[in-house]
This record gives sequence, C-alpha cells and structure tokens, in this order.
Amino acid sequence: MKALITGAGGQLGRALAASAPAGIQLIPLSSAQLDIGDRAAVDAAFKTSAPAIVINAAAFTKVDGAEEMSDLADRVNHLGVAHLAAAARRSGARLVHVSTDFVFDGLTSRPYGVDAPTEPLNIYGTSKLAGETAAGRDALTIRTSWLYSAYGNNFVATMLRLMRERPVVRVVDDQIGTPTSACSLANAIWKLAATDIVGVLHYSDSGVASWYDFAVAVMEEAVAIGLLDHSVEIIPIPSSEYPTPAKRPHFSVLDKSATIDALGHAPPHWRTSLRHVLEAIKTDE
Repeated sequence: MKALITGAGGQLGRALAASAPAGIQLIPLSSAQLDIGDRAAVDAAFKTSAPAIVINAAAFTKVDGAEEMSDLADRVNHLGVAHLAAAARRSGARLVHVSTDFVFDGLTSRPYGVDAPTEPLNIYGTSKLAGETAAGRDALTIRTSWLYSAYGNNFVATMLRLMRERPVVRVVDDQIGTPTSACSLANAIWKLAATDIVGVLHYSDSGVASWYDFAVAVMEEAVAIGLLDHSVEIIPIPSSEYPTPAKRPHFSVLDKSATIDALGHAPPHWRTSLRHVLEAIKTDE
C-alpha cells in the first residue's frame, strides 16, 4: 500500500518514515519537494504516486513567526490542507492530518476533550484550526502537543544548547501541557491510519508537565546518560517575564481517552519517551 508523507524532512516526517509498518510503500516528500500550498503541485503528486494514505506532517510551526507571516502560515496550515483534502477525495485516498493543542485557549484546568470549544489565542493556532476544517469530516485529524525529537529545532535541542552554554537557565512554569515524542506520535499515527476512524482524536504522551518541569527532566536525564557533563541551575519564571509575540495557552493538556480506546493501550509517559530521545541524540553525537 502506498503512503504519501508530506513534510517528510521534518521531525515528525522523519519519525513516520522510520516507523512505517511492513507492506507500506513510502512516498516521502519534504516541503522542498512538495509545497502543499501549491494546488497544482499537490494534484501532480497525487497523479504521479496514487497513494492510498496521505499523512500530512507538513506545517508552518513557527508560533511567533506566524504573527508576522500570517499569509504563509495560512497558506501551509490551512490552504495546503484544503488542497490535500480535495486531492484525497478525488482519488479515494485516506487523509490523516496532524493538528495542535494550540487550537484551545488554555483557560480551563481539565484536559480538553475532542469536542471542547476551540478558541485559539494566536495566528498559528487560528491557521491550524482552519486546517482542521479544511481536512473535512472524512479525514482523521490528530491533535498533538509539545512535539520534539532527536532531530531539528525543538525545546529539547534548545535546552541542551543553553545548558551547555550557561550556568543558569530560566524557563516558564505557568504553561502546562504534555511533551510528546515524534516517535511516539508516529507509531500511533500508523496504527490509527490502519483503522477506519475519521474525525478528531487527541494524542500526546502520558502525564502532565510545565515547560519548567520539562527542562528539569531534560537536564536530569541528560546528566544521567552523560549527554551533559554537569548540572545547571534552572529557575522557574512566569510567562510575564518571558514575553513572546504570540500568546500561549496556560493549560493545553489533551483528553486522550478515545484514542486510548482505539489503540488498545495508553501512550508512554513523557519522561520515558524523553529518555529514549536523549539516548538517540547521544548516539548520533
């Protein structure tokens, strides 16, 4: 069975390619190879590859950058999804689209269900919510949160760099969510793609953390395996002391109960996944 992966050069795209089940004929296209914002290019890719499954891992993910580049964010996160959905419907392919916890405003203190009201706080979240609508009811949309991997630019890579450069690192402690390994998400996507489930599901690793908690865990686990040769002081700060162009939700934990039922098991705890990613980083260094 042919599976087209868009955004194949990104951290999720790489994880999807590495974890593809037996019997899958991969068609991995990076954003440089396929600009999903170009409808003609999308149509040509479908005509050439005739995929049975399309997993959209392409996205404009610069949350702060989207505030100034709203047209580009909309082109990829909204219009690009519309192009993929239209091509998938014409060809009879199954579309699996990846969205974000940032479609929520973070004003609650309970995990967000799949039917919870959406109210994004920033342009990135608004563009991703528009992409969910564009994907349509016949697609499977999977919202995830705080994605990272052993590759690319992400929170873990940033923390490791700062911890090597500075004796003290300050990290916000009033934004709560769940770190999610791209490998963990990729494995879940392949399993869910093999079902006939459509609509919206939530997937993240298990557990809850603040960015401060996440940073402390990165340091502790990295020191434990020798990826860092010393500990650093990590100071918790409120978001008000680290202003950003885009406002973030203070709470964006996702209710995964329907996904757990579909998979037949709970996701790994985020700290377990973090340990695996750090070990992979150490192996590659």
